[in-house]
Amino acid sequence: MRLRIKVILCLLVLAALALANCRPKQGEPVEIRAYPLDTSSGVITQSGVELDKGVTSDGNGSLKLTAGSPTTFRLFETGDLDLEDNRLVYRARMRTLDIAGEAYLEMWCHFPGKGEFFSRGLQAPLSGTTEWTTEEIAFFLKRGENPDNVKLNVVVNGTGTVWIDDIRLSRDF
Repeated sequence: MRLRIKVILCLLVLAALALANCRPKQGEPVEIRAYPLDTSSGVITQSGVELDKGVTSDGNGSLKLTAGSPTTFRLFETGDLDLEDNRLVYRARMRTLDIAGEAYLEMWCHFPGKGEFFSRGLQAPLSGTTEWTTEEIAFFLKRGENPDNVKLNVVVNGTGTVWIDDIRLSRDF
C-alpha cells in the first residue's frame, strides 16, 4: 500500500514538472494572432491594396500596397486581447520598390477611458528598393493597461510600393 502511494506521488510530481515545462518561459514569444496574407480577407484599407501571388516571402502570396501619396494602410484590428503587463510585438516581413520617403509598421492600442496610443517603426524605416526583411515594433503594456483594440498598420510617408507578408502579433513577457 505504501509503495503504491509513493508511486502515485512520484507520478503526480512528474506530471506537474512536465506541465510546468510546457508553459512558455518568460521572454519567450507567445503568438496572439497570425495573418499569413495568402488572402486579402479582413484587410481594412482596400484602396491601393491587392493580393500578389507572385511576390511573396512564404510562397503563398502577400499584400501589395501602392502609395501615390503619403498613406496609412489600415490592415487589421484585433478587438480585446485581455492582455496587460506585457510587451506586445507586431512583426512582419516587408519588401519595397521605389519608396520615395519611408515605410514602416505602426500599431495603435486603444485603452477604455484613456484613448489611443501608438508605436511606430521609425528607428529603422524602409526606403528605396529592398528585399524581404523582418520588421518589428513593440508596445509596452504596464500592469492595469489592457487594450480593448489594437490596430495594425503600414505607413508610407511618400510614394512607392510595399509588399507585406506573414504578420504576427505576439507577447513576450
